[in-house]
Amino acid sequence: MERDGFEQLKNQMQEWVQEADKLIRQIPETQLYAAIGIVFLTTFLLLLVRFFKRTKPNTIVLSGLSGSGKTVIFYQLRDGSSHQGTVISMEPNEGTFVLHSEMSKKGKIKPVHIVDVPGHSRLRPKLDEFLPQAAGIVFVVDALEFLPNCRAASEYLYDILTRASVVRKKISVLVLCNKVDKVTAHTKEFIRKQLEKEIDKLRASRTAVSAADIANEYTLGVPDEAFAFSQCQNKVTVAEASGLTGEISQLEQFVREHVKA
Repeated sequence: MERDGFEQLKNQMQEWVQEADKLIRQIPETQLYAAIGIVFLTTFLLLLVRFFKRTKPNTIVLSGLSGSGKTVIFYQLRDGSSHQGTVISMEPNEGTFVLHSEMSKKGKIKPVHIVDVPGHSRLRPKLDEFLPQAAGIVFVVDALEFLPNCRAASEYLYDILTRASVVRKKISVLVLCNKVDKVTAHTKEFIRKQLEKEIDKLRASRTAVSAADIANEYTLGVPDEAFAFSQCQNKVTVAEASGLTGEISQLEQFVREHVKA
């Protein structure tokens, strides 16, 4: 019985195939080729749209030394609160949300995935987990206590700027000078110049790189010229902010330049 049923199904399928073949043969060749072309073109365009939608990054990574104010800035972006100033985080803070300053705007606004990576030296390898999805990197600097931390901040920034994943994708970096609301805070221009000087020194001291490191590290700047951020393959800009008072407009502009609303 089962075999008879299978044979009947097989014969029915053959009849359908023959009928389909007859119908196809009745269609003029030009129309047939045009129809096939439209099907292929439509499929290709749909796959292309899905590919770009899937791969377009929407992550902004907050990095910098511990105590620079990254976590406060994270909270300001999320809910407009400083969470009472100093917050030391040992685990990444992350969330996908509409920026607090955009809450009152009408219409559909694209959420941003913000990640605050802890600044402690032992926890910095966590940064590599988020760089592949990064649309932009914000390197937060303490403008108030900048000079004692200038060397350490420069080393960390140097490591970010020479990472293969950052250079190859030309991920934009914003050096954000935080705590500028304080009277004794350094200006962004002063901080920029000092960071460039320190990174220039680091370039000279790291020229002898082991073969194992070469694959993961790029050389910064132009040979025989003093280093400047403008020489980087990716765009590096410097801005000011105050996480405590909520003045983060330059940061928000950077975010929306790289994650369109």
